[in-house]
Amino acid sequence: MSDFRTLLEADLRLVKDRFAPGGELMPNCFRSMNGEFLDYRSRSLIRARFPVKEEMLNPMLRMQGGFITAAFDNVFGPLSYAAAHALCSTVDIQTHFLRGVEANDMLTVEARVVTRGATLMHLYGEAFNAKGKLVATSTSNMIIHRDDAST
Repeated sequence: MSDFRTLLEADLRLVKDRFAPGGELMPNCFRSMNGEFLDYRSRSLIRARFPVKEEMLNPMLRMQGGFITAAFDNVFGPLSYAAAHALCSTVDIQTHFLRGVEANDMLTVEARVVTRGATLMHLYGEAFNAKGKLVATSTSNMIIHRDDAST
């Protein structure tokens, strides 16, 4: 196992053991979108990629915006848990679409923590196609649930 995966799993395990014992922190949609983590920098950055599958396409045969936003959300969530060492909930997410993503392409999302306070975290992400072209950006604010295991 690569070093970044070991570090990511350790940070996520701290949250899972406290807030979701016997449960799962990774959203089902991460798996259904065939997400794969590529890099993790302790509590500050995660990079993942998602294949652009046929069922994700709009009528123009480009990845539908909702799936691009879901890819961001699938990266923001684990990053927020790892960064806060606590469960977090999305307050808002905003995505700006810059160019289309074609069928059978690969979408790579890189998300980083911009600020992390006691109860709120701000995240920023960029998405790239397989050619390395920027296709979308996104921001999200997360509430950090430090003492509430019932979220």
